[in-house]
Amino acid sequence: MPDPVRLVDSHGHVQAEPFAGDLAAVLDSAALAGVERLLVPGWDLESSRAAVALVGGPPGATSRPLHLDAAVGIHPHVASSVDDATWSEVQALAADPSVVGIGETGLDYDRLFSPRAAQLTNLRRHLALGRATGKPVILHCRSAAGRRDAQDELLAELRDAGVGDPSWTAALAGRPPAILHSFSGPVDYAETALELGLAISFSGLVFRRGEEASALVARIVPADRLLVETDSPYLSPPGAPRRRNEPAWVRVTAAWVAERRAEIDVTLGDRLVRAYDAVFRGRSGGMGS
Repeated sequence: MPDPVRLVDSHGHVQAEPFAGDLAAVLDSAALAGVERLLVPGWDLESSRAAVALVGGPPGATSRPLHLDAAVGIHPHVASSVDDATWSEVQALAADPSVVGIGETGLDYDRLFSPRAAQLTNLRRHLALGRATGKPVILHCRSAAGRRDAQDELLAELRDAGVGDPSWTAALAGRPPAILHSFSGPVDYAETALELGLAISFSGLVFRRGEEASALVARIVPADRLLVETDSPYLSPPGAPRRRNEPAWVRVTAAWVAERRAEIDVTLGDRLVRAYDAVFRGRSGGMGS
């Protein structure tokens, strides 16, 4: 049997409760599906701690190489509940060698679980931390249906923070300053983000009604800033269980991206691994490449 296409999952919350009973099997399944890199991002202090602990020693061993990285941060949904002491702990976690990204953070004006002012303060803290640590910021961005206010305000905040300036390039050693995770938005939003040097990651969200612009965006992202993800346990692509998405299913989204870019799956897979390593680890070749 031929080896599977090389894959990455640049955003999978495998430290979440739905994986508590069988995480080792989930990771093994991902490795067997071809996933070689998995980024485990936090969404609050507890999940950020769990991400760092998991990457330090995941349960069991996979039958194929699977490298895990962590990211730490505060999701916009819980931005209003974070005090200075909590943020200080997140900052301390960000210094851990296993942490390669800051977030996820961002703006969510769709559900507005936290007021806009709290979300903006939270975002600004993360951008400052990303620049200080030299680690890319993982950005969640959602507007209500038919609107784009979150996307426009995110771009304004990135500009105000100096993203795209030479100082950011130097701080990140030439790597993207941030990643638009689970992309959602209009084409011109993506074009501006790319002009600022950001990377873009696609998830199972691309298969939902209202996300048709993603097909056009997938064609214009430079290969060295193109990523795919599951956002496990959420955003199941077609064919995956709706109750619990998992990293192995990233293959569906990767195949969708390959088709939109008119690329052979194997070629795209090699590029995805190289892009992941370049974005998160500053390596153009990558481990095992």
